[in-house]
Amino acid sequence: MTLLTDDLLARIRSRAAGYDRDNVFFTEDLAELRDAGYLADRPLLEVARDQRLLAAQAPATALGINMHLVVVGMARVLRERGDSSLEWIVEEAARGELFAFGNSEAGNDQVMFDSSTVAEPQPDGSFLFTGTKIFTSLAPAWTRLVLFGRDDSDADAPRLVHGVLARDTPGHHALGDWNTLGMRATQSFTTVLDHARVPADRVTRVLPVGPTADPYIFGLFANFLLLISSVYAGIADRALELGVEAASRRTSLRNDGRPYAEDADIRWQLADAAIALDSLAPQIESLARDVDCLADRGAAWSRLLVGTKTRAVDVARSVVETALRVSGGSSYGAESEVSRLYRDALAGLFHPSDPQSAHSTVANHLLGAPDAR
Repeated sequence: MTLLTDDLLARIRSRAAGYDRDNVFFTEDLAELRDAGYLADRPLLEVARDQRLLAAQAPATALGINMHLVVVGMARVLRERGDSSLEWIVEEAARGELFAFGNSEAGNDQVMFDSSTVAEPQPDGSFLFTGTKIFTSLAPAWTRLVLFGRDDSDADAPRLVHGVLARDTPGHHALGDWNTLGMRATQSFTTVLDHARVPADRVTRVLPVGPTADPYIFGLFANFLLLISSVYAGIADRALELGVEAASRRTSLRNDGRPYAEDADIRWQLADAAIALDSLAPQIESLARDVDCLADRGAAWSRLLVGTKTRAVDVARSVVETALRVSGGSSYGAESEVSRLYRDALAGLFHPSDPQSAHSTVANHLLGAPDAR
């Protein structure tokens, strides 16, 4: 059963345009979602369905809150596979702590398999993190920041150190530099780390540099990619609704004032958009169910997850563009909801895995890694 009542969704939708226009954080949405129990631990399938509903009303709110839900989902994935080391994350989330990610780095196309951030080991088992993280969603509100960096203290065996930074820890600051085309309410500021200390009991993983099958990384990718897919599916849901409304409302002088809903070309465009959109739910929900049920997809997991994200983003952009075409010139106005959805949908191009990385992952699964010669 969803936690998102019709009244709650209506209030969230009523604020979305203002957050976008004023380029401000979704403070009121966050408060209401927290009060509704939305930040707590739940099965991935349930969360994915809810995130799709939420994104149809307020894409940036859904994308921002995704980051917290992914962290809690990682802890759940580990627990269900016999590893309770992150159970404290679930407990802190239930007490109201808000988790965000400080993983992305400019120029780091290795994503989670290498880092330009320095992680310096200390005698007490803690690490000091120094570097710059970009796209830190929830920047004005997070209380816990999940991050990672590279420890080169042993030159022959570099390590990637993952941990969680508390907001009241010195050594970090946000630049307040979020002024983007879309997804503005996420307020995903750049975060600068300067010897920010993560204590030993908040170091969540120490892994070798490079790809790994560790469940921690699987939990991150599975939750992130499927919940990102859900957000963009939700954008497409709302765009299709708006396209249908516009076709029913607009009339054609050429066709004696009849609605565009009777125009064969418009009907074909909307039908084609719906056919593409209908493919997303089976793909997203079957994989979310597999994660919840501990299904073993083996080496195919990466292919399936990146493929789902890539398809969801591509379909969302295509459906929103169809809605723009069907809605006519008024949809090009800055205040148009379809226009805002189009700008939000473009952000999907920049989330990992990007199209190049996704196609490389799928090709490697099908054909093996290319010869290094």
